[in-house]
Amino acid sequence: MYNQHLYELGLAPSVIRELFSYGIQKAAEVGAENIYDYSIGNPSIPAPAPVNAAIKNVVDEIESTVLHGYSMAPGLVGTRDAVAANLKKRFGGDITGNDIFMTCGAAPALIMTMKALAVSAESEVLAIAPYFPEYKCFAENCGVKLRVLPADTAHFQVDLAALEGMITPETCAIIVNSPNNPSGVVYTEETLKGIADILTRKGKEYGHTICIIADEPYRELVYGDVKVPFIPNIYDNTIVCYSWSKSLSLPGERIGYVYVPKKCTDADAIMKAVSAAARVIGHVCPPTLIQRVIEVCVDEMPDLKAYEENRDLLYQSLTEMGYECAKPDGAFYLFVKAPNGNDWEYSEKAKLEHNLLVVPGSVFECPGYMRLSYCVSNDMIKRSLPAFQAMMDKIKK
Repeated sequence: MYNQHLYELGLAPSVIRELFSYGIQKAAEVGAENIYDYSIGNPSIPAPAPVNAAIKNVVDEIESTVLHGYSMAPGLVGTRDAVAANLKKRFGGDITGNDIFMTCGAAPALIMTMKALAVSAESEVLAIAPYFPEYKCFAENCGVKLRVLPADTAHFQVDLAALEGMITPETCAIIVNSPNNPSGVVYTEETLKGIADILTRKGKEYGHTICIIADEPYRELVYGDVKVPFIPNIYDNTIVCYSWSKSLSLPGERIGYVYVPKKCTDADAIMKAVSAAARVIGHVCPPTLIQRVIEVCVDEMPDLKAYEENRDLLYQSLTEMGYECAKPDGAFYLFVKAPNGNDWEYSEKAKLEHNLLVVPGSVFECPGYMRLSYCVSNDMIKRSLPAFQAMMDKIKK
């Protein structure tokens, strides 16, 4: 006996992970230097030196049964206080450790938050295409309906008129992911204020709060003088879900948090619901060791020089070949228009003919585009450029 619905969900392949696995298998046949793998967003810059030093220090300095023991369900007090102090210093506001719930990365943070906000089986959460495809699985877990706002392919911001038309009395939240995976675009303050105005107006119309769930694992990954607006400073009813996977290159350590601002309507009740959701999904007591490290390293920032060089090289090279690309201001993704108009066909031919692995944009509900994850070596980008040129030449014929 098994759950038929989850079985069917399990049959649905992850295109990203399938491409990644294909690249590993093919590399064993033809050599890793002949595989051009842009499939997965696995950070390629090392964690900042103080992070590795902190890991060694806590192992050496903290008694083993304490270091490897359970933390409190919402996380260590010292870690939560450190996170709150960092947010307060950078963004202002009345933030304390009691507003922070530590999690095993951003995924459970998002699930906890969706569960906490869903008031019935009819509750809806909106996502903005292009979007991280796992949102579908998260919504399934929470028993909520995920509805998708079509992509604004002109600017990769948000079609505000379309958003307003999508909100119903059952809408409890909208997920805002900026810098965005897969486009790399940062939503402007104007866009975010537009979303806030719509949610405020619709919330009054329907007689209940509509929250923003700010999915922010790429918050610190921005280039030049681009600023990522802190959404709670724009819209009070914002709940932040964060992870250090990308900013400190720690995806394997699975550490993040939920931040529920005091000014959020029913903040205390939401935090209690988040805590209960953590129990329901079995994500309590995040790893003690990495919490101790975060407490020490919460102010560390990534060195983005390598990612910026990769972005500039890839964007400039592909646009010179005739590809149309959304200019990424953050994260480490380039969203490229398929020159033949068919993202699935381009991805399959690139894989089979050139060992060039790119993710079809249809995976992110934005057909006709492809995601390239450029957290790779600069040398691989250079070696891959003839493959992109060959694909373009064949399409132009």
